[in-house]
Formats: sequence, C-alpha cells, structure tokens
Amino acid sequence: MINATTYPIRIAGPPDLDVVGALLVASYSSLLATRYESDMLRRALPFMTKAQPALLASGTYYVAESESGNLVGCGGWTTSRPGTGEIIEGEAHIRHFATHPEWVRRGVASSLLSRCVRDAQLAGIRKLHCFSTLNAEGFYRASGFETTGSIDVPMGPSLKFPGVLMRRNLAQTNPLAIGLGMSR
Repeated sequence: MINATTYPIRIAGPPDLDVVGALLVASYSSLLATRYESDMLRRALPFMTKAQPALLASGTYYVAESESGNLVGCGGWTTSRPGTGEIIEGEAHIRHFATHPEWVRRGVASSLLSRCVRDAQLAGIRKLHCFSTLNAEGFYRASGFETTGSIDVPMGPSLKFPGVLMRRNLAQTNPLAIGLGMSR
C-alpha cells in the first residue's frame, strides 16, 4: 500500500485547471460506471468533469501527486454550499473529490480527506457536509460521515444526478495542540 510519504499533497491553484479536469474525466468516467446507468453518466459527465476555477483558487482545494509528479487525486472543501453559495458559520462542504482509477484503495482519498478535516478544524469548522456519489458513500461512512438522505444534484436544465447527502461532526480542537498530537 502506498502512503502519504510517496505522494505529496499540496494546495491546488489555477494553473492546475487542465490536469485536474483530466483527472476528473479519468476517475468519474471509469469509477462511476459501476453504479450509474450509462445514459445517465454520459449526460452528467460533461458537467461533473469540469474543473472549477473558483474552487482551484480557493486555497482549500488540494491535489495528491505520485513520486513522478502525476496527479493521482484531488479534493477539497469550502464554506459555501455547492449550488447555492449559502454560508453557515461553523459548517463547510467537501468538494469535487476524485482518485485516478489506477490509484484507488491506496490511501490517496483518505489522505486528501484528512488534510481537509485538519484544515477545516483549524478554520473553526465544526460540521462537514458532503454530496456523495453512490460509489463513495462507503468511503465517507468509513471516514466518520453519516448518511442523512438521498439527494438529486441538478446538472443542466433536465438532468438530476442521484447521490447521497452526508455529514460529519468535527471534534473541537485546540489548533496549537494539533501539532502536539493533543485535542480538547
């Protein structure tokens, strides 16, 4: 199994737009095919695989790279709710996670999610929300999220993509103690 020391996680930026888009295409077109009908996926992929410039410029979106510098995963969080931009103090939303199909089950997504959780806690976030695909529900559940219901994510004028609404309460931490391995 590959661990976090073999692929650095860094904050993404606008120059990553094309490589993140290519990763989203590789990931979603392959991995989602096991749980979604081909027609649904064909219509949704053009919306799902566009890297979002604002997200890449947010400072809370990350990429994981292999030793050779290839992107193997991406994902992040924002305080604004996807689709509405609504902000609720102390809450944030997991955004646009993907792992390259050749790197699934190697700890890439877990490392990215851990980075999101740590940085969100440091920013005072107490609760994370997630619009999960059907495929990723088990991953998020194993990472401490609970399923709160089904969701149909609007994608274009006549397409609603089925997913799962999830949430995770974050332990309150003392930001100075995180580096010392302590929490309160």
